[in-house]
Amino acid sequence: MLITAYVLACIPVLGIIYVGFTYLLAPAKTAATFGLREIPTGSTAFFEIKGDRDLGAGLILGVAMLAGSPHLVGWLLLAATVMPLCDMLIILRHQGKKGIAYGVHGATAAFMAATSVLFLLG
Repeated sequence: MLITAYVLACIPVLGIIYVGFTYLLAPAKTAATFGLREIPTGSTAFFEIKGDRDLGAGLILGVAMLAGSPHLVGWLLLAATVMPLCDMLIILRHQGKKGIAYGVHGATAAFMAATSVLFLLG
């Protein structure tokens, strides 16, 4: 069960690292895919900050996985679930694209929570 948990955890870990890099390298273009109807223009600083947050979050989870402590990975992954959940709620609060809110951010949060359970029970 733990091997499955580690394999499944690689999906959001590598995914958020990728997203972090895209926000750092192409912030305006990547921001357009987040799900909000209106994207601030004139400065990419906010999106670059989001990029380094995403990159850091992915690296923290990745390092915990490499350290080989399943319970720590489970708790960190569960705690990190708040990020896509809040992203979903932000999009919904600002009347953004519901499909992206639920289908990307909500599904990511659910996937991460379910995967964390595999670590915590393993």
